[in-house]
Amino acid sequence: MYHKTVLENGLRILTSPMPHTYSVSMGFFLGVGSRYETDEQGGASHFIEHMLFKGTEKRPTAKDIAIAIEGIGGVFNAGTSRELTTYWTKVAQPHLDVAVDVLVDMLLRARFDPEEIEKERRVITEEINMIFDAPDSWVHVLINQLVWPDHPLGRGIIGTKESVSALDRETLLAHLERHYGPANCVVSLAGNIEHEEVVEKLSNYLGHWPQREASQHQPARDDQAQARLHVHYRDTEQTHLCFSVPALPRGHPDRFNLRVLNTVLGEGMSSRLFLEIRERRALAYSVHSYIAALQDTGAAGIYAAVDPTRVQPAIKAMLSEWDRLRQEKVLADELTKAKEFLKGRLMLQMEDTFSVAAWFGQQEILGPDVLTLDEAITNIEAATAEDIQRLARKLFLQEKLNLAVVGPFEDQEGFRELLKL
Repeated sequence: MYHKTVLENGLRILTSPMPHTYSVSMGFFLGVGSRYETDEQGGASHFIEHMLFKGTEKRPTAKDIAIAIEGIGGVFNAGTSRELTTYWTKVAQPHLDVAVDVLVDMLLRARFDPEEIEKERRVITEEINMIFDAPDSWVHVLINQLVWPDHPLGRGIIGTKESVSALDRETLLAHLERHYGPANCVVSLAGNIEHEEVVEKLSNYLGHWPQREASQHQPARDDQAQARLHVHYRDTEQTHLCFSVPALPRGHPDRFNLRVLNTVLGEGMSSRLFLEIRERRALAYSVHSYIAALQDTGAAGIYAAVDPTRVQPAIKAMLSEWDRLRQEKVLADELTKAKEFLKGRLMLQMEDTFSVAAWFGQQEILGPDVLTLDEAITNIEAATAEDIQRLARKLFLQEKLNLAVVGPFEDQEGFRELLKL
């Protein structure tokens, strides 16, 4: 399903041959994100991600970089999360050499021009403003603060206006020097490629990339002993609610059971939340559940946007669905539907070259193991109704509840009384 070579400097190269395709996707997956930052460095990983697109010695401007990829019909982008920074491109197979040259140039020779840093600082500030002005985004920032208080995981990935305004060129370059190294990077490619040719090509470009130790992060705490609540007043037409409880780290033996549980609860238009909250009670247009799995911690949550006058029945209904998973076993037909939903979505995803490159690249850099699609499907199929109920009873505890609310409310006490399972 994939091939792997490790260069002498520690760089891992993965390839997934897909000979029937016309495209090749390549991603650089670096094990660094917002949880690797101090409060003063908040947003540094995201800022660096932006700056790599702003010019190199070979391609001095952002326009030059964009034309290099878009001029051959390719697409490229990047993203920063709590534990991962990704730079990727997808091009027609004959243009792979150009794609490699551009991404390596960005990764190793970005200029960090002082004038461009100041311009990008303003852009990121507007990005922060955009998140704050969007209550459906802001409520997720608030819920993470409740789940991981006083910890880098609880901060917004792009930082705050205060931290971003204080990041100077020296701080950004020091952060890059500390975390951007071959041992902390995986290059994953998928498409109509030959592994040996890719390894030779990347060895020429990156074989002399200086070795550095892999990044370290502050461990997460799991010491929540009572429910937490944050109500943020906003004069909105809808109230945005987000429930969350601490959940499982990425490598936990129950992680696939949790994915099946989450699908039963709130993925898709046939999930329990959609059918109960939207279809039967008409309490919300938008409602879903989610899970986040990190190296040493995780979260499981529910989001909904509801009329402010119907907040109370919406909260009771959402918590009732969590409690129902604790009290009753999932019936066989519903369990089968959830498994087929997950398996089908994974299979559809794996038809795209970038999705395949990301599937293996992210697992390799984040660990703890690298599963093929067939292995993941086997784990999904192994989930039982007893597993789902056991996990629900383990995770959905009253003292572990967190609720963030953004809407036209100034008093918290009415919400606090609802935080009961």
